[in-house]
Amino acid sequence: MNVTTRIAVIGVGNEFRHDDGVGWVVVAQLAERAEERPLPSGTALLACDGDPARLITLWEETDLAIVVDAAHAHPRHPGRLHRLKLDGGRLSQTGSATSTHGLGLGDAVELARELDRLPKQLVVYAIEGANNSLGTGLSVPVAAIVEPLTERIAKEVALHVSSAGSP
Repeated sequence: MNVTTRIAVIGVGNEFRHDDGVGWVVVAQLAERAEERPLPSGTALLACDGDPARLITLWEETDLAIVVDAAHAHPRHPGRLHRLKLDGGRLSQTGSATSTHGLGLGDAVELARELDRLPKQLVVYAIEGANNSLGTGLSVPVAAIVEPLTERIAKEVALHVSSAGSP
């Protein structure tokens, strides 16, 4: 049996608000990496401004959605990575990191759950930012996480595909 796996890696943010653009940078890095080391068939690399309706549209009917977004946390540790996974229709997380966007990812998840439009699996990588003021470019601690996170996501996508293809 040949199973086609649909995966969406979604970078959320605003590239004109410094660290808030980290999601877009990670997706761009994945696209660049894929030129030499392609991602599995059925993997889409996407960017979103964080609007809940757009997020839902991008992840609906996927087997796996990985969302990369900037986050606020208190106390603040710029560059720290949080991994959250959908558990029972709600995002489970440790710590107090929240999206840098007004409505936030939790609102999109709740709306998608109510509309029965959640992906089969949802993983969120939230990176604590240092600077969300107007301008371009990532702060040093946030830029340092881009390459390791890119590799981690590529491995997670490959692992998902290999486990989906096994009986």
